[in-house]
Amino acid sequence: MSTPTFEQLLEAGCHFGHLKRKWNPAMAPYIFMERNGIHIIDLYKTVAKVEEAAAALKSIAKSGKKVLFVATKKQAKQVIADKANSVGMPYVIERWPGGMLTNFPTIRKAVKKMTSIDKMIKDGTFDNLSKREKLQVTRQRAKLEKTLGSIADLNRLPAALFVVDVLKERIAVAEANRLGIPVFAMVDTNSDPSNVDFVIPANDDASKSIEIILDTVCSAMAEGIEERKAEKVDTIAAGEGEAATPKRSTRRRISKAAAEEEAPATTEEA
Repeated sequence: MSTPTFEQLLEAGCHFGHLKRKWNPAMAPYIFMERNGIHIIDLYKTVAKVEEAAAALKSIAKSGKKVLFVATKKQAKQVIADKANSVGMPYVIERWPGGMLTNFPTIRKAVKKMTSIDKMIKDGTFDNLSKREKLQVTRQRAKLEKTLGSIADLNRLPAALFVVDVLKERIAVAEANRLGIPVFAMVDTNSDPSNVDFVIPANDDASKSIEIILDTVCSAMAEGIEERKAEKVDTIAAGEGEAATPKRSTRRRISKAAAEEEAPATTEEA
């Protein structure tokens, strides 16, 4: 697992915070200094926090659980979609659907509705509808796809949330806090880190800054997924080896049966 260096974070602009007048005092431990009225984030702390978050996310991915990525701001949308897809994780880049976590069964019903429409199209039922009904169903499918298409494979609540900009995604963070779901987040100087379990102090407005942080955590998760696959292969191989080699008790029974078969022949010879 490779952690970005101080220089790499500096080049990506991770150190730029917000104007001093917009700061949140709770972010004081992560602020290095002020320059020209702008707060500068302490990148040494960013390096340490990224490493900590990446290790925790790797562990979650290795256990086979899902992490939900959330970012609805323009600069982060495409980055989130690309990185989450690369590790097979669900993501939300459009408007956060209220009750996404706290009312999860209802969200699942909407996803199932989308699946049933797809089934209608495949089995030919869709072709038997009137032109007006087809238009209504198509519009409904497009709306569901835009909002919930990226979480279609999320069958249960995620094990964790990764959020870019906790101020903008405060509803998602509040829902996760209510359910006790750990929150990993990029937190800028204008945000409150108190509701975040794994704080990554960094500029959450620049696409390069977002990309370098996401690249690190997703690479760690990819390693966790590969390790899980390797362990499964080893377990299967070990199971096949045990099946091929009889157990000690089985070998004992076989040898005893063989001895009994030989015993009558010995008596006749005598």
